[in-house]
Amino acid sequence: MALKNAYDQYKENSVYTASPEELTLMLYNGLVKFLMQAQMALNDKNIEKANKSIIRAQDIISEFRCTLDMKYDIAHQLDLLYDYMYRRLVDANIKKDGAIVEEVLGFAKELRDTWEQAMKIAKQQNSRTAQVAK
Repeated sequence: MALKNAYDQYKENSVYTASPEELTLMLYNGLVKFLMQAQMALNDKNIEKANKSIIRAQDIISEFRCTLDMKYDIAHQLDLLYDYMYRRLVDANIKKDGAIVEEVLGFAKELRDTWEQAMKIAKQQNSRTAQVAK
């Protein structure tokens, strides 16, 4: 029990100390995790768990949409993609359709991987800028 509490405290602290970029990556990882859980639950015919996992994924997508800065063109395009993903998950939950969850999972993984790559590129550029400034 104490080990679980320590792990929960560690997870909570990692969220509080993460940069905005790291928090976004955590959300993408959570989105992928819940979609994979939904797939497994649908395969196991566990409708209640599938429903809960899909709703958690929808909540993350809603959070992404709320945090978009619409003064950038890319935000409008991401909003359209997030809206599509959200609506597809509504369909998946109504129809209990794993193929739809798989489709959204593909988008989620691609977005996550792209974000992770962008973070690496930004970190490299920042370290080069810091070296030049010395």
